[in-house]
Amino acid sequence: MSDHISDTSAHAQALHDAFFALHHGLPRQGPGSDTTTRRLLALAGPLPDRPRVLDLGCGPGRSALLLAAEAGAEVTAVDTHEPFLDELRETAAARGLAGRVRALRADMGALGTLRDGSFDLVWAESSVFVLGFDRALTEWRRLLAPGGRLVLTECVWTTDAPGPEARAFWEEHYPLRTVTANAAAAVAAGYHVLGTVAQPESDWDEYYEPLAEHAETADTAVPGMAEAVAGARAEIALRRAHGADYGYAGFVLRPADPRWTTREETAADIPAVREINAAAFPTPEEAGLVDALRADRDAWLPGLSYVAEAPDGSVAAYALITRCHVDGVPAAALGPVAVTPAHQRSGAGQAVVRAVLDAARLRGERLVLVLGHPGYYPRFGFARASAYGIKPAFAVPDEAMMALDLDGSGAVDGGTITYPAAFGV
Repeated sequence: MSDHISDTSAHAQALHDAFFALHHGLPRQGPGSDTTTRRLLALAGPLPDRPRVLDLGCGPGRSALLLAAEAGAEVTAVDTHEPFLDELRETAAARGLAGRVRALRADMGALGTLRDGSFDLVWAESSVFVLGFDRALTEWRRLLAPGGRLVLTECVWTTDAPGPEARAFWEEHYPLRTVTANAAAAVAAGYHVLGTVAQPESDWDEYYEPLAEHAETADTAVPGMAEAVAGARAEIALRRAHGADYGYAGFVLRPADPRWTTREETAADIPAVREINAAAFPTPEEAGLVDALRADRDAWLPGLSYVAEAPDGSVAAYALITRCHVDGVPAAALGPVAVTPAHQRSGAGQAVVRAVLDAARLRGERLVLVLGHPGYYPRFGFARASAYGIKPAFAVPDEAMMALDLDGSGAVDGGTITYPAAFGV
């Protein structure tokens, strides 16, 4: 028995060593690109002038170096493989970034030496599978400072009906979910989804093309190397044959504000919702608008009328999303958004808007439009609708008509907005 255990251990160590030898010198250790890193960083929104970033599973540090150079970040880059960290240290020194990048050998599942609230941004590209998406959501949250962001990239199903070959492969190696299912898990874990990014095929090429070259030149006489090469080739072949079934996606998350409980409206909330809208706006029209929309079956979207509760249980804020159209294509309209006078400028409005946008995302809505204050709504990811070729049928300042591409695909068709009749436009 002891000989068998020894043989098993030796085989596992050989595989481990061969895997890292095969991957040594690759520019990336998973699908990704500098372009994707920048897109994720932009979705994270404004950060402090010198943000504190924790890059988990950093590999040779491609993302860590970009974050240090372009975001002005102080990066703590964590990996268990010391040769990757040595490579990062050398590159950081060569680029004049040694003072901004600290390479730390540690297990991303055992970060007890890192203090709570220490980082403005926790970052993990192509590495969260080591821990698991749900466990990462739970364990890494404590590391975020108030207002901090969690950015992850994860392999996901890109179809609801993946083929048997792809399903069999991933069920053996790492169970996948869809983007929506992962977003739902994040919301259930107490986060808001600031945005998602569907990574392009070129992100896979940046990883697999150099890996395939390494596999061609690897010395398969080295213990474990033949098995490591076979595994890499099988993975690459699966991607080429069944890549339409799965892909990588980025998730930009922010912990929900613990001061506010957000939830779907109930029938008992309707009088309070009416009062909030009446109090928040100079005329009673907004309160009447919500009642009219509630009665319009074509406009009302069940589950997208949200309230935020104050600590005493009263309704402090309200946000509504209803159906609209852009050249006949269904879209969603945010508004009205209202906060009781006693709770204005307290974060209640932001909490309820983020919550209703999460709910819209999980329903499968792809495009949300809002006519509102251009100084307020961009914090949720809204941008000028005209940039997408979208315009209202009436005259408004261009900067006040905004759009949010919820699924991050960029597949937004332009056209003229048609609002429900209750809006009177």
